[in-house]
Amino acid sequence: MFTPKYPPQDTAPVPTATAPTTGPVPAPVTSAPVSNRPTVQLTPGSTLALVACGGAVVLVVGAVLVSMLLAVAITATSVAVCAVTIRSILKSR
Repeated sequence: MFTPKYPPQDTAPVPTATAPTTGPVPAPVTSAPVSNRPTVQLTPGSTLALVACGGAVVLVVGAVLVSMLLAVAITATSVAVCAVTIRSILKSR
């Protein structure tokens, strides 16, 4: 069930041999690929919307990170206060 299934060996295409050419070989002509996708054109309104959304994302991510840092700081402070309290209780005995 979990063993891999390999295709039969005889299904691979047979490589064909090409005749060697003599003399100078012309360089292949390369052309830019033609894209069927429409180009994106930014208008001033869409640019303003992108900047506003980017700023909002930065503010939200910043607020989340600051709140996480604050939660860690509060937790560390409470653990330190508990440690000092337990230490003073154990020393007083």
